[in-house]
Amino acid sequence: MLDLIIKGGTIHDGTGASGYSGDVGVVDGAIVSVGVVTDSATRTIDATGAIVTPGFVDLHTHYDGQVTWDDVLAPSVYHGVTTALMGNCGVGFAPVRSTDHQVLIDLMEGVEDIPGTALAEGLTWEWESFTEYMDAVAGVPRTMDVALQVPHDALRVYTMGARAVAEEAATDEDIEAMRASLRQALAAGAFGFSTGRTDNHRDAAGLATPSSEATAKELCGIASVLNEFTHGAIQAVSDFDIIDGPSSFDAEFDLIRRMRAAIPNHPMSVSLLQRVRDTEQWRRILDEVTTLAGDDVALHVQVAARGIGVMIGLNATFHPFIGHPSFREIAHLPLPEQVAHMRAPEFKAKLLAEAPVRVSGDGSSIPPLVDYFLANPEEVGRGLFAMDERFDYEPDPKTSLLARAHREQRGLLDVIYDELLADDGDALLYFPVYNYALGNLDAVHEMLRHPMALSGLSDGGAHVGTICDASFPTFMLSHWARDRAAKRQRAGFSVPEVVHMLTQKNACFMGLRDRGVIREGLRADLNIIDMERLTLHRPRIEADLPAGGKRLLQDATGYLATICGGQVITERGQLTAARPGALVRAG
Repeated sequence: MLDLIIKGGTIHDGTGASGYSGDVGVVDGAIVSVGVVTDSATRTIDATGAIVTPGFVDLHTHYDGQVTWDDVLAPSVYHGVTTALMGNCGVGFAPVRSTDHQVLIDLMEGVEDIPGTALAEGLTWEWESFTEYMDAVAGVPRTMDVALQVPHDALRVYTMGARAVAEEAATDEDIEAMRASLRQALAAGAFGFSTGRTDNHRDAAGLATPSSEATAKELCGIASVLNEFTHGAIQAVSDFDIIDGPSSFDAEFDLIRRMRAAIPNHPMSVSLLQRVRDTEQWRRILDEVTTLAGDDVALHVQVAARGIGVMIGLNATFHPFIGHPSFREIAHLPLPEQVAHMRAPEFKAKLLAEAPVRVSGDGSSIPPLVDYFLANPEEVGRGLFAMDERFDYEPDPKTSLLARAHREQRGLLDVIYDELLADDGDALLYFPVYNYALGNLDAVHEMLRHPMALSGLSDGGAHVGTICDASFPTFMLSHWARDRAAKRQRAGFSVPEVVHMLTQKNACFMGLRDRGVIREGLRADLNIIDMERLTLHRPRIEADLPAGGKRLLQDATGYLATICGGQVITERGQLTAARPGALVRAG
């Protein structure tokens, strides 16, 4: 007797091979038969007309705090994810001394836009070392499997204390202490080490992150610990010093190259995106990556599925008017009262006539984007779009709010003001900051096509008031594998290609050989998806974090079932009571 049979679906096994009609049999959380399955089972799911895929593996999430109190891990669970890797970008909550709890909260709040009050109330801090943190995570059954990396910022603060935050260089003794902590974590099953090297990341007070200016000696010294193990990867994020010009790019990439050379038998990835200030920098990065691959040194790039941007709204983290004196006077009010004030014509006229005060910079975690918007409204406005229930994440620039303002012969801020009041103030505007410089996703397509590309950067659990990119897997299938070629006559990907990117390719990068493919003997992490009905709905804001913290969630239609370890965790978009997920320990 089988536990489960999935009958009659089109199986896309994760390898990139063409789909085929067949059944999948499951016993004790493992796949035991694929093809024509005639055994009886406790439960049978009819997958006729649907595709059956492995569960999705998300390489880039930030559920590091949420994972200690939340057994669901939304919104990723609603988008087919059955394995989530966290501890990215160098930020996390272990190792930590009791005196530094707030330091790490401030880092996560500033870098990843997770409310500090929610973290302060939700985190139990029943750990100091990273291995103790792993044990705490392992003690919570949840919907999906989770895996952990050791974050550089936490490691540095734990080792160096206040000197880490003051951007001091690590001494030889500091480096050896960090190596020892990483060694202990890897021995306990950590999946690797992450570091952040971008000026865009700041803590809640606007200060640079501890790891942002780490030296090559420190980075290579820490990284080389991986050579003592058969498992482990490095994840890095860098802006490649775009502000300082080509020479700084060369110096920064040389540092990345040296880190890569320090771990010749282990994988490494860096984030890749199309920047506004240098729209061709990503090509230069790919040229360097291609050269490394030719030298038999593989450096992977993590690529987002679409534009990397923000959602702007009165109920979101920020919007264009938070620096206007009139709005600052009502900012403390509940949303309905804000809307009532803003609907008064005299209030609107007064606000639009005001000069805003600066809201970003030192002492503020608010990104410079808000001030930049007000200084350059025409430039930003051409990439600002109103979101409806079936929003197109590759929007035509002709539908931008700037284009509307020109058609209606109105000021851009006037149009934005009215749009933010729609849906009783719950309206959201979409602004793709990166990957959309030319008004389409052609650059993303080219990035994803590169042989060293990994589907990543979803940031599930992070930027909770500005993005909801945990929906990337759904977008990959609906947009890239179905809609782009059919509706736009622009290049897309096949379903087998997208499924491979979301499953086996990511699992192999992590060193997970027990999942990512539908094959007898492997783990029964599976999705059953109605491709015709697969739809992303407009994100919504819910105040369901600890201390009433708000976050963006996003639903999808078309997932008939998601199965983790042989148990159905969602069915037709609804959670079940099953909590088969566990901490996965590498090695």
